[in-house]
Amino acid sequence: MGSYLVKRLFASLLTALLASVLVFLLVRLVPGDVVSQMMGQAGGETAENALRNFFGLDQPIYVQYANWLMQLLQGNLGTSWTRGIPVTQMLGPAFLVTLEIGLLTLLVATLVGLPLGIVAAIHEGKPLDNLIQAFNILGLSAPVFWIGLMLLVGVSTTFSWSPPLRYVSPVQSLGGNLEILALPIMSLGLLQAAAYSQFVRQNVVSALHQEYVRTAIAKGVSKRVIFFKHILRNVMIPIITFMGLILIQILGGVVIIESLFALPGLGRLLLSAIETRDYPVVQGALLIVVAAAMVVNLLVDLAYRLIDPRVRVA
Repeated sequence: MGSYLVKRLFASLLTALLASVLVFLLVRLVPGDVVSQMMGQAGGETAENALRNFFGLDQPIYVQYANWLMQLLQGNLGTSWTRGIPVTQMLGPAFLVTLEIGLLTLLVATLVGLPLGIVAAIHEGKPLDNLIQAFNILGLSAPVFWIGLMLLVGVSTTFSWSPPLRYVSPVQSLGGNLEILALPIMSLGLLQAAAYSQFVRQNVVSALHQEYVRTAIAKGVSKRVIFFKHILRNVMIPIITFMGLILIQILGGVVIIESLFALPGLGRLLLSAIETRDYPVVQGALLIVVAAAMVVNLLVDLAYRLIDPRVRVA
């Protein structure tokens, strides 16, 4: 296990280095920069050159990357070009908001999608299975912004209530925090529950048709023992993998929901930084997303061994 962790950490460092190069280059492929944003139509060449020198944009791109990488290795993500605040101070609170949304959404998707998938598989081909699959297809085809808008309009019209616009952390008020996050989490959770349900159904149906299940049934083993001891154990590994993918997808897809519900999360901050070409903030936010994805993948791999000791991590 120790050698495995060392190998994974080394591979993660190489991946992070490659990701830093891609992030740095892709950000600069977006037309325009912070200088053109600041100068607008009234800029002069002297002032523009002075600003480019101030931000270091007049240097070759490899020099800019080397300077940024050296700062990054020292734990310094730089200072926001538009707000003058250290990037770490901006990303920390925003990431906590996004992480809370992601984990609660994953919880809702698991609590809804897992039972639905199992029930659909057990009743394969029956009306209940068809009803659940209809929900899955609707969830898989509906865009998240549409679900969010429909929930916002529907709840406001029906109950004359809309979520507060000012974000409150769970430390300040747990009830107020959940009141703000209820609709965003429902919007994301219903979509992910549909994907979850469809994935679980396919895996359980496949397991139900395996030879070892038919043999167990022929030997008179109870359905409960077959399901919980054999089928569920075998499908847990792909389900754990899917959970990791779902969490990464949620973290990458909260931009729209955070913007729609005015949540001060990482996605909204990233979108704002892209609009203003605030490179240090964009680079820092994207690196945090990449790092979170690598941590989730590592935890998924380690979970394999806990679920099934026959699986070797090497």
